[in-house]
Amino acid sequence: MKDGLTFEICLDSAESCAKAQEGGADRVELCSALMEGGLTPSCGMIKEARKLLTTTKLFVIIRPRGGDFCYSDTEFEAMGHDIAMAKELGADGIVVGILMPDGSIDVKRTSHLVKLARPLPVTFHRAFDMAKDPFKALEEIISMGCERILTSGQESSSLEGTDLLAELIVRAGDRIIIMPGGGIRERNIKKIRDLTGAKEFHFSAFESVESKMTFRNTRVFMGGTLRPPEYSQNLTSRSRVSTYIEKATE
Repeated sequence: MKDGLTFEICLDSAESCAKAQEGGADRVELCSALMEGGLTPSCGMIKEARKLLTTTKLFVIIRPRGGDFCYSDTEFEAMGHDIAMAKELGADGIVVGILMPDGSIDVKRTSHLVKLARPLPVTFHRAFDMAKDPFKALEEIISMGCERILTSGQESSSLEGTDLLAELIVRAGDRIIIMPGGGIRERNIKKIRDLTGAKEFHFSAFESVESKMTFRNTRVFMGGTLRPPEYSQNLTSRSRVSTYIEKATE
């Protein structure tokens, strides 16, 4: 029993999508480059995820690069193209967000992307956590018609952000969903639920899977010096997803 709760899994592969569905996830947020906080996934990844997800909703993040959420005109145009492609490939929802240089919500350009996403629902992602005034941002995001906000309560983890999360949930009422995300673990999801009254939760549930490579050249690596290991992969764990759900509903 999910006790009226909704569970969204953040992941970065079609294979992980299948595992999340098997574990009982209601929705996935499909990304690439999770070490950069999640970027727009490839068309091929979206297409394969769509084939595998039959009972779990597929939301696609639209974020052209890592770093801040203040985008150039070229990046903004690319985001529009990516939304159109995600819709064409069968996404059930879009995840997006843009800020102004002063830390306010870029209402004009985000509203345009929300309109492009329709009729799909839109989540305003953790760009919210970088907004200068969370309560003003809340009202602006509601005015744009977004269905939910993903946030850690403007802290490094949702557990640390429970005070703001609880206040946002009260202020939001039935106008928008506030979905805690960031630092949620099996051991704290029930506490976050109790402290905030949240009904939706966003988390990853990875396990490290060893590479199938038997030949390994350890002198060479792909990418910068701060890097994931070459010969292992993080995949969503079906059993961990199930455990999160069980802990949240105890």
